[in-house]
Amino acid sequence: MKILVVSDAWYPQINGAVNTISCTTACLEALGHQVIMLTPDKFRTVPCPTYPEIRLSIFPKKGVKDFLEKQDFDAIHIATEGPLGIATRNYAVRNKLKFTTAFHTKFPDYVKARTGLPVSITYAFLRWFHKYSEAVLAPTTSIIKELKYYRIANPVYWPRGVETELFIPFSNRKYNKETVYLYVGRIAVEKNIEAFLSLDLEGRKIVVGDGPLLSKLKSAYPDVTFLGKKNKSELPKIYNQADVFVFPSLTDTFGLVLLEAMACGVPVAAFPAAAPVEVIGDSKAGYVSENLSEAVKVALRISRKLARAHAETYSWHEATRLFLKYQLKIKN
Repeated sequence: MKILVVSDAWYPQINGAVNTISCTTACLEALGHQVIMLTPDKFRTVPCPTYPEIRLSIFPKKGVKDFLEKQDFDAIHIATEGPLGIATRNYAVRNKLKFTTAFHTKFPDYVKARTGLPVSITYAFLRWFHKYSEAVLAPTTSIIKELKYYRIANPVYWPRGVETELFIPFSNRKYNKETVYLYVGRIAVEKNIEAFLSLDLEGRKIVVGDGPLLSKLKSAYPDVTFLGKKNKSELPKIYNQADVFVFPSLTDTFGLVLLEAMACGVPVAAFPAAAPVEVIGDSKAGYVSENLSEAVKVALRISRKLARAHAETYSWHEATRLFLKYQLKIKN
């Protein structure tokens, strides 16, 4: 198949949506399919308000129309609800082209955290955006329930995977003299990072990532080690240094970093939010609690082998098989 994937999130951004699209594309191409990407690097862009690391395409309607008219596709997948996603969605609706969409980010919660705008308004936008989608690909059953509650199109299950060949436990890992607590992800208000940084824990806290709150948090928490943005290839070494991975987010739809940590043998401590509850499941590879400090203490007693074994049950190939199934329905 020749599959068009449209995404407003793309490199040099490093986040779950970009990683998901990148890994899925690699699996599709390994299966012999052709993937054409439509991303902001083909357009003039401006920094996203309150989040300059994200670049938004400026008035892409004509550029998207010209791009789509130059070639035929067997399937169209719109990954994000940004300017490129909107322009592609509108073109497809006008021309009666079938397409699928995805729900990578709890967009309404992020907007509310940044602007105070009620989630009812942004969910109304999402109902409009996904209205004509053949299937809205969502990462967990709890997110599917939430989308149904807000009457958003036709949500279906599309899980995530982890690169178990890259994210591995190091056989020569040395025990830490002091406990190491790790967070990896965007440094932004919607990630609820201060719930982790403010914990009274004995040991060392490490934070990996970049974002609009980085300088503020560096000043507020001088005892925390902030490593900034790291490439994917650098992360396994950092994960292996940690004794526990702390995931304070209440808004993530999945949290790929949970799987990356567990694949490196690091147990997870988290709040009982949708993403960690579903990803950890009944595996006992992590612990969730309304009391994050308690979750950390329990997670520290979890076997690293158990964490790794659970991560191995998540496969990008299986996730891509489901993605492909929804695209084949469009083609047929």
